[in-house]
Amino acid sequence: MKIDVTKLDGKTGGSVDLDESIFGQEPRKDILHRMVRYQLAKRRSGTHQVQERGDVAKTTKRIGRQKGGGTARHGNGSVSQFRGGAKAHGPRSRDHSHELPKKVRKMALRHALSAKQGAGELIIVDELALKDAKTSALAKQLQKIGVTNALIVGGNAIDDAFGRAARNIPNIDVLPSQGANVYDILRRHTLVLSKDAVADLQERLK
Repeated sequence: MKIDVTKLDGKTGGSVDLDESIFGQEPRKDILHRMVRYQLAKRRSGTHQVQERGDVAKTTKRIGRQKGGGTARHGNGSVSQFRGGAKAHGPRSRDHSHELPKKVRKMALRHALSAKQGAGELIIVDELALKDAKTSALAKQLQKIGVTNALIVGGNAIDDAFGRAARNIPNIDVLPSQGANVYDILRRHTLVLSKDAVADLQERLK
C-alpha cells in the first residue's frame, strides 16, 4: 500500500510503501485492550501500603468488662473500629505486572498501527529535523499539516533541535522508533512517522 509523504513545511515529498501485514490489518480491540492493560500494570509502582493488625502497636488488654458494659465485648484495641486502630484488608506492597506473550505484544503494535492508518490518522513525514530549536516555529509547521494532538516517532535517534523544540508543545509526544508502543499510539489523536521510523518499524515487526 502506498501513502503520500508530507514535509514539515506542508509540501508533498513523494510516497512510501507500507507493508500490508503491519499497516493494513483489521484491528482487534481485545488484543489492544490486553496490551494497554499490560503496559499500565507494568508502570504501577505498587508501593501502596497501610497498617494492618500486625503493624499496629496496641495493648492486647481487654478494653472493658466482659459483661455489663452495654457495648460489644472487644478484646483488642488494634481493630479498625477504634481510633489509632489498623485498616482491615488494606492494600499491601506488591508487583502489579503480569505476563503477556511476546507474539501478542508484537501483534498489538501491528494492530495499533493498522488502526491509525485505517482511521486516516497516520501522517508520514520526510524527516524530523530543524536548523534551530524554536518551539513557536515548529508549532506553526505542525499546524500547517494538521497536527495538534499527536505522537511523533522518528528514527533510531531524535534530532536534538527537533526534540527540544517539541518539548514545550502541549499534547505532542516525541519518541524514537524503538520507543514506539501501543499505549502512546492510542492515547494521541494522530500518529506521525518519519520515513526512517517506517523502515525501522517494518523491520522490527516483520
